[in-house]
Amino acid sequence: MTSILVVEDDEAIRTACHRGLSERGYAVATSPTGLGGLEMVITTLPQVVLLDLGLPDVDGLALVSMIRATGSNVPIIVITAQDDDPTMVRALDNGADDYVVKPFGTDQLAARIRAVLRRAGTADAPSPPVRVGELVIDERARTATLAGEPLELARKEFDLLLALASRSGEVVSKRELLSEIWRDAYGGSERTVDVHLSWLRRKLGESAAEPRYLHSVRGVGVRLVDPGDG
Repeated sequence: MTSILVVEDDEAIRTACHRGLSERGYAVATSPTGLGGLEMVITTLPQVVLLDLGLPDVDGLALVSMIRATGSNVPIIVITAQDDDPTMVRALDNGADDYVVKPFGTDQLAARIRAVLRRAGTADAPSPPVRVGELVIDERARTATLAGEPLELARKEFDLLLALASRSGEVVSKRELLSEIWRDAYGGSERTVDVHLSWLRRKLGESAAEPRYLHSVRGVGVRLVDPGDG
């Protein structure tokens, strides 16, 4: 069972993370302070740290550096309300592996955790196949089917489909997809995502003008939905 440490001073967010992640099979510990979280990183050796930047006792960006100074390579996902490039760049430069902007859903958070664990090579056994409508994506076998027919997907196409299906119904920004799949939220071009979405749509038998599963939200991102939900 993957162990998660949530370092967050907001009790409501801390409780929601604990409940939501526990329900998804994670072993979750929490700390309302940065220094308490640092001690738990050293003593309990969590497999992933979720770290709020707005802590009451120590700057979150400094805490990322402090964790790395202990020699720990634990994946760190920064939780922040500051959706601006300089803050994100500083967090990543200080040693964070990923970030999520408040407000966020537990499904998105769980997808981020799976992504950093895959990159770290420490993931538990993959989750059961993801099902959205007639789409079935099996992460373990790296296969996808639509209405029982196999989809011939390139590696990045599969990763993109899995990332969107894992957050079914949620709008995911292209910057998030660049960060999670191409590991390049800032240097990469959103055109890369557009091209892969175009290829995916073709293989799903749809188009941007007549979408079924993949719906673009102008200026925000893309959402994968079950066509049967109306």
